[in-house]
Amino acid sequence: MAVLNKIRQRSLVLILVIALALFSFVIGDLFKNSDALTGGSQDVVATINGKDINRLEFQQKVKNYQDRAGGRQTSTQSMNAIYNQELRRIVLESEFEELGLSVEKDEMRDLLKLSFSSYPEFQDANGNFDVNRLNAFIANLKDLDGETAPLGNFLVNYDSWTNNEQTIATNAIQQTYYNMIKAGVNTTIKEAEDAYLADAKTVDIKYVQVPYTSIDDSAVEVSTSEIKSYMEAHKETYTTDATTEVVYVEFKEEASKADEDAIKAELLALKSDREEYNESSKNTETIPGFDSATDIEEFVNSNSAIKYNDSFLREGQLPTVAKDTLMNLSAGAYYGPYKDNGFYKLSKVVATKQLPDSVKVRHILIPHVGGQRADASVTKTPEQAKKTADSIYAAIKGGTKFMDLLDLSSDKVSNEQDGEIEFDYLAGMAPEFKAYAFDNKEGDIDVVQTTFGYHIIEILEQKSFHKAVKVATVATKIEPSDATLQDVFNKMSKFEIAAKDGDFTALAKERNLTVKPITFNPLDETIPGLGSQREVVRWSFDEDTEVGAYKNFPITNFGFIVAKVVEKREAGLMSTEDASITAIPEIRKEKKAKLIREKITGTTVADVAKNQGQSPRTAAALTINNTTLSGAGAEPKVIGAAFGLAQGETSSPIDGDKGVYVVEVTKVTEATELDNYTAIMNRLNAERRSAVQTKVFTALEDAAEIEDNRAKTVY
Repeated sequence: MAVLNKIRQRSLVLILVIALALFSFVIGDLFKNSDALTGGSQDVVATINGKDINRLEFQQKVKNYQDRAGGRQTSTQSMNAIYNQELRRIVLESEFEELGLSVEKDEMRDLLKLSFSSYPEFQDANGNFDVNRLNAFIANLKDLDGETAPLGNFLVNYDSWTNNEQTIATNAIQQTYYNMIKAGVNTTIKEAEDAYLADAKTVDIKYVQVPYTSIDDSAVEVSTSEIKSYMEAHKETYTTDATTEVVYVEFKEEASKADEDAIKAELLALKSDREEYNESSKNTETIPGFDSATDIEEFVNSNSAIKYNDSFLREGQLPTVAKDTLMNLSAGAYYGPYKDNGFYKLSKVVATKQLPDSVKVRHILIPHVGGQRADASVTKTPEQAKKTADSIYAAIKGGTKFMDLLDLSSDKVSNEQDGEIEFDYLAGMAPEFKAYAFDNKEGDIDVVQTTFGYHIIEILEQKSFHKAVKVATVATKIEPSDATLQDVFNKMSKFEIAAKDGDFTALAKERNLTVKPITFNPLDETIPGLGSQREVVRWSFDEDTEVGAYKNFPITNFGFIVAKVVEKREAGLMSTEDASITAIPEIRKEKKAKLIREKITGTTVADVAKNQGQSPRTAAALTINNTTLSGAGAEPKVIGAAFGLAQGETSSPIDGDKGVYVVEVTKVTEATELDNYTAIMNRLNAERRSAVQTKVFTALEDAAEIEDNRAKTVY
């Protein structure tokens, strides 16, 4: 009681302590999720020019996009597609608002007239567009309060109508905007002349190249500070997004040798009869095995992961690994167990037969409503089509000539060939049609149903007979046993525990595991060979995931990986180590060019070639538009410099792509002036205007203020 009294006396203190603890928990979570304090909502996918993309609305659009794509797009691909759509919409809308572009009421009516004038719902008795009918239709949709009304072949409600109006208006504004820009895109006469001269004026040159390879790379040192300076001077090349570098090892859930041996043993055991106690009859019954089963189809379907195929197969239709053996077996003989396409199979030849490789038939097709490729003129029900086909069959059997009844067939293509079709066993014919043609004899005739309707088929000719086999195959998928799965999990768990205090790479080497590196960008989703693994990417970028952190991830239809973060890089200039791969060769090139220029002496190509130990070369009919220098490859700087020289003039040393050059112009062929450059101006105008939309949007996007939160909010 004394203890309870003390607790009651101090209840206020306890309440305060609990309150402080809860406050600390909440505040701690707020600081962990800094957006809660700063006002940066987790519900904002991106902010573009001050306009937010709401997460819930964004995700609904992504879902609709995926539904339309029918599963052909991953979630990340769909999100990126919708993001790009929203980005384009907001960037353009910002520009339209700034310019004051809009669609007024009268213009909207004109646009609707243009879009819907062909709809009977909006036409008067003379077939002319009636704006009053349009207004009445819209008013009716509004009164329906969300219910749909027919319009042409569609059902629309007021929301879908207004969305469509908005789309029409947006497209009209965009067209106006781009037309305004295109109107300001023109070519001057001088530009047309320059474009003409770039192809028509030519120069012949003599040149000498002192290649950069004449100086060994080891003779040119490149310091870290020089790499940094080069990166600063070429920021557009060496600026990267935030990245994480991860290494991982794989633990595959795959069948062991013991698992495969057990599968093969189980297949072989199926050959013999077995005794099984029947709870219902309270008797021990003999279950027929593969050797003695009389109903082969039932036996296979009861014991195999692949259903029975009751067809005769030619060599090319059999599994590659087994076809040679199966084709040489007699009825009743076995082959296997053998491995094929992820299964172990035990095959038994049920029967053999000589079958043709190609056939010629003629047929009459009676289609019915709902049949494949049945057009609107087809009115017969399946029952009526069957009755018609049976009557035609009876007439032919009664002596009526097949040819006299061809007009009843809906297959107009074959009708032009007297109803005849010739095809081989690999042809893409209806299965029932093909089976009848190959499995029966010349002269046979019967009614056969396919997805197209009912056919009266007569077999005219069968050619190139070869052996075919009917094979009963019991197949078991090769999968790891429960013991193997547990073993894989145990190995993964032990590795993960050991990685806490051990060296990741050394531990992997001890266990004969391959350490695989990968670098992620924030919006990546795939790991080569493992498919979409967005969870791994998200974890590697999480603020709570530090360098050195590791974690296991289950991989569907694979097993597990254990991943470790080895480096996290902020957005900005890449590391000097990564940049050095491309920067060092360019820096060396600059340094070598300086060394080569310093040792060049002479004022003519011949002199420079002699003192540099190089051979002079020639190139004829160079144009400013062709940057390829004969004997040297692409050298735009060198060719550009040549066009700046007069005939007979020699250049100073030019730093090219593959070496330092000295050029002498030996001949200048001026272009013949044209009387009129209008055609060239028109061509350039068309080229420039066709590129306007892409270039304008790219410029607007570059100038836009974009805060992209996709990696944090929806991925």
